[in-house]
Amino acid sequence: MTPNYKRTKLACYSAYFTMSSIFILPPLLFATLQDTYNISYTLLGTLVLANFCTQMMVDLLFSLFAKKFNAKMLVRITPLITSLGLVIYALVPTFLPQFAYAGLLLGTIIFSIASGLSEVMLSPTIASLPSDNPQRDMSMLHSLYAFGILFVIVTSTAFFALFGAQNWMYLTLFFAALPVIAAVMFMLSPMPDLQKGAEQERTKRTGKRTLGLALCVACIFFGSCAENTMSNWISGYMENALHIDKAIGDLVGMAAFAVLLGLTRITYAKFGKNIFRMLTVGMIGAAVCYLVVAFSSHPIPALAACVLTGIFTSMLWPGALIMMEENVTGVGVAAYALMASGGDLGASVAPQLMGIVTDAVSASDLGLRLAGQLGLSAEQVGLKAGMLVCSLFPILGIAVLLFTVHFFKKCKKNGVVL
Repeated sequence: MTPNYKRTKLACYSAYFTMSSIFILPPLLFATLQDTYNISYTLLGTLVLANFCTQMMVDLLFSLFAKKFNAKMLVRITPLITSLGLVIYALVPTFLPQFAYAGLLLGTIIFSIASGLSEVMLSPTIASLPSDNPQRDMSMLHSLYAFGILFVIVTSTAFFALFGAQNWMYLTLFFAALPVIAAVMFMLSPMPDLQKGAEQERTKRTGKRTLGLALCVACIFFGSCAENTMSNWISGYMENALHIDKAIGDLVGMAAFAVLLGLTRITYAKFGKNIFRMLTVGMIGAAVCYLVVAFSSHPIPALAACVLTGIFTSMLWPGALIMMEENVTGVGVAAYALMASGGDLGASVAPQLMGIVTDAVSASDLGLRLAGQLGLSAEQVGLKAGMLVCSLFPILGIAVLLFTVHFFKKCKKNGVVL
């Protein structure tokens, strides 16, 4: 009798939806934590670094040693690890304020492990489920992450307005409870064989296959750079470069970005077919949006370009996964882990570069001269320079993507099976 995987699919969707709290909630709490526990910007930055390094470590471990892990068990317990991390994040500072930072760091490391596992395990789980439209299922999975971001932003804004930021620990415990639902669903659901693809991977170590996977990793890297630079900086850019109120910027900027990100992924899940075309349009559109943000002298076009980046970058991460699945046969967990490491690297490198360029230009003589000539502050010039430099990621992504498309089409034309 064929297992019914409907609940398994819903559990994956639920886990990916709740995973967004790991990325969005801590930055929303940073100002409160700084005021309450006297935590410096450097230590807050270390929490972000710990998050990134932990996820990268998980991705790389799985890319090298995927066959050593019990994949089915890890899928089932990952939501519980998310909950444990968020509970520690909330309770240690509350009941042991003298160890507040240690609790925040430990909680961050634990839920970052869960985040890394989610990125590595959920996509291959969805890809392994029987489906008449695998592209739709993969796109739907990633759309729920975007709507999870929107849910966290709206819920947090409402909670702080009603109960005050000083009660942040109760909000964190609320988000810690949500992954338990996914864990229960996983426990009650059949799991597909996630090692089947890994067996095929070990028997196909050809040079062209390796090149094909490397090109997919490069595509997801540049796509992640384009998406995460804007998602991380859109609020600060609106407040400091466009002088839009922070609360309005968060709702109009971050929330609108997330909505467009999710809606585009859902639309592709329902109607999309040609992932090559979607990725090409996305890279070109993202490059144009970054250039408009960098050069626009009026806040309205800059604001519109920031938000519209959500549409163009929406399929760059999941689309790279779909492209890999369609063109490289028998990919297993290790390949998805390698893709996740490429995406996480982009999510770290690009936003960090944006900050470095902004600080450097703001403090430079050239930045000061340009500020005087353009009637802007040095900080505004620095932010625009950062956006201009980061436009190179989607521009380079266009070149890499076009080469990748040519490579896969040439392999199919010559009958080469990767």
